[in-house]
Amino acid sequence: MSTVASADFDYIAALVRDEAAIVIEPSKAYLVESRLSPVARRHGQGSIAEVVSRLRNGDRKLRTEVIEAMTTNETSWFRDVHPFEALHRHVIPELVKRRSQRRQITIWCGAASTGQEPYSVAMLLADRHPELANWNLRIIATDISGEVLGKAMAGRYSQMEVNRGLPAPVLAKHFRRDGADWVLSDRIRNMVEFRMLNLVGSWPVLPPVDVVFLRNVLIYFDLPTKRAILSRVRGAMQEDGYLFLGAPETTLNLDDAFRRVAFDKTSCYQRNDMGAGR
Repeated sequence: MSTVASADFDYIAALVRDEAAIVIEPSKAYLVESRLSPVARRHGQGSIAEVVSRLRNGDRKLRTEVIEAMTTNETSWFRDVHPFEALHRHVIPELVKRRSQRRQITIWCGAASTGQEPYSVAMLLADRHPELANWNLRIIATDISGEVLGKAMAGRYSQMEVNRGLPAPVLAKHFRRDGADWVLSDRIRNMVEFRMLNLVGSWPVLPPVDVVFLRNVLIYFDLPTKRAILSRVRGAMQEDGYLFLGAPETTLNLDDAFRRVAFDKTSCYQRNDMGAGR
């Protein structure tokens, strides 16, 4: 049970909602305590109440740290497996046919966290799609948190982190041991471009995107924010591009300009105005 005072919880919840449009229900007050206690300790504060007091007094650096701590989400390698199989077996082969003239594919991971998702995509393409070796392949990974992006760019992971979904042959092929950690190869790291992007803020210019991974992100937003994000994502996609959402997420009743496309044990979404067909 959380020991965070209701007034302090309300302040943090409002801050996160205003800065990142993420809704924290009162039943999730324990998240405020678990995620902000390490922040409090780093700043020599004895309690969440002291952190809130500093925030109220305009501490901008602490404000950034609090937002980053509250918006860091769960991640793992090849999460849920089936979307990556659909990318391998269906989406990439389709795009290879359609892009055979310009030989260019752009993939955007819209909530990259510490890098497991975009690096999973990179390893899959490197290992299972040698036909892309001479293509202009871009994997753009974005997140709201500069801290997690820094960790992602370093490509250094603990044993516990690599144990979460990373097959042993892939670990052996693309990582080297460095003390207690595992370090990703330069080849895979160099396949991914990391940028800061707040999904509810202003976006940097993105190239037209062929595949969007926006998985397990929309669940944190209210309905108007979900609709706004989906509309902007749709505008960033190629006409025949693909959108992957998390298993509990959908565009249904949010954005009728998307249609669901089933692939074996998973599905993704394409624009309704897609002209190329499948």
